[in-house]
Amino acid sequence: MSGVPMEHGLVLASILFALGIAGLICRRNMVFVLMSLEIMLNAAALAFIVGGTAWGQPEGQAMFLLVITLAAAEASVGLALLIQLHHRYKTLDVDAANRMHG
Repeated sequence: MSGVPMEHGLVLASILFALGIAGLICRRNMVFVLMSLEIMLNAAALAFIVGGTAWGQPEGQAMFLLVITLAAAEASVGLALLIQLHHRYKTLDVDAANRMHG
């Protein structure tokens, strides 16, 4: 039984990363920005898994765990910012974050 070729996995990771960048650039809603960042992090994690599997090395899985940990930390900080932004300005528009001062 053969696995997925490395090229197909990397093409999928690059497409996901490009979709994440497009969502990050085009959207102004904070929820969509956070979702785009998560898509980009998952694309990087997929590239690590594909590379590690193709070369028979466990480092790809270790890097995957680090990326997932980073994504969890990013999600918690991002959601805290999202709640603070909605609490103060009653909007989730990213441009409203320019008015936030500590």
